[in-house]
Amino acid sequence: MNLNSSIFDRIRVRPRVAEEAPSAQAVACDHAGCAAKGTFRAPKGRGREKEYWNFCLEHVRAYNQSYNYFDGMSDNDVAAYQKDAAVGHRPTWAMGVNPSARETCRTRRQTKPGEADGYPDGTASAGAWEVDDSLGLFGARTYQARHAPAEDAQPRLSGTALKALDQLGLDAGVDAATIKARYKLLVKRFHPDANGGDRSFEERLQEILQAYNTLKAIGLC
Repeated sequence: MNLNSSIFDRIRVRPRVAEEAPSAQAVACDHAGCAAKGTFRAPKGRGREKEYWNFCLEHVRAYNQSYNYFDGMSDNDVAAYQKDAAVGHRPTWAMGVNPSARETCRTRRQTKPGEADGYPDGTASAGAWEVDDSLGLFGARTYQARHAPAEDAQPRLSGTALKALDQLGLDAGVDAATIKARYKLLVKRFHPDANGGDRSFEERLQEILQAYNTLKAIGLC
C-alpha cells in the first residue's frame, strides 16, 4: 500500500496542523517515575479497546515490544476469537437454523377453493406455496416476481464476492456507488492517521482493502 498516494490526502480525517496541535498540551508520561511528556498513545488492551496510555518515546517502544492483545487467553479462546473475526464478530447461523428468520419467512399451503395458486390469470399448479403475507405488503408482486423475464433476475454472486461484501458490512444487491462510499468510510475510520497513529487496526484495514479489490476485480464497483 502506497501511503504517499494522493488518495490518502483526500480521505484524511483532519489536517496535519490539527494533528500536531495537541502535542503542545501533551500530558505527562504514564510510566511510573517518568516526567517526560506522554506524546504517544498506546492501547490499554483487551476489554479496554477505546482507552489509551500516554507514553514518551522511550516507554512507548518498550510497551510495544511487550504488548500482547491475547495475553491471558487460552489457545482455544484465541482460536475462537480468530474464527469470530472472520465474520466481524457478528452472530451467524447455519442455513435454516435461525428460529427468528425461520418464523419470519415461514410458508403456508394455500387452500382457497377455485384459486389454486392465486394467480391473476387463474393458473393452477398442484402443491403451490406462497409467502405468509399477513400484512398484505406484497400483494400481486408475488405473481409478477415468479413470471419476471429471466434477463431481469439478479446475477448470483460467488462465495468470494459475498464474503468480500460481508467484510465491508454490505449485503448482496448493493450498487457500485454504495460499495465505493462504504469503502471510503471504512478506510477513514481504520487508517492510522484517523486513530492518532495507532496501528492496531492495520489488520482490519488490510481486510477492507482486499475485499474492495476483490469486488473491483469482478466488476461490482
